[in-house]
Amino acid sequence: MNWWPFAKETATATATATLDVPHALLADIEKRGKQYLDDIDNGKFITPACKRRASDAGCDEAAIADHTKLEAFRYLLAVPRNEFRIIADPEQQAALLDSYLRQLPHEDTVIEFTGATNADIAIAVIAGFNWLVHCAVLAGANPNQFYGTLRNFRRGASAAHKWWAADGAKQRYAEMLQARQEPPLLLNLVWTDYSRMATEIATAHAARRAADNPARTAST
Repeated sequence: MNWWPFAKETATATATATLDVPHALLADIEKRGKQYLDDIDNGKFITPACKRRASDAGCDEAAIADHTKLEAFRYLLAVPRNEFRIIADPEQQAALLDSYLRQLPHEDTVIEFTGATNADIAIAVIAGFNWLVHCAVLAGANPNQFYGTLRNFRRGASAAHKWWAADGAKQRYAEMLQARQEPPLLLNLVWTDYSRMATEIATAHAARRAADNPARTAST
């Protein structure tokens, strides 16, 4: 995932900006996610994106992929008091990942928050994955491969938890950012898998639409 925005900064500015890269990514997701939700409320887009027809706004494959991952992330944006922002905070990672690993799986896409921030974030992350599985079914993708993604995500979260719990994690984190590598923040883990699943959903949606409308596809 290429989210490094500081390639042309001066050395001093880059050193300062480096530590803000995850927060810049999250701020961008938050801005685009809230704008998308406003657009839905104003009738600009149909949701879920994976149900759009050729005549609908945002029906191209790239838009469906982008909007689908924002739909999944909206559960995190809904965490009370904007406390979802700690998913980009290196100081919070060990506790966040521990809470996620302790959270019982659920199949809900309509959720209630508990008031406990770490638990609410875990519930929201799982709900986002549930939404993507739901969209995969609607788009005609094979949901079994998405269930495999959930298992893989949990294994990745477990490895990340050990990484943050080990001595020297803060230094390793800073070194990875300086090297323009992606540290195992919960933000990065979630956004990477949401993006990958959303892309697969958009591809399945495009394939189904092509199969349903072979004449239109051939003419384009």
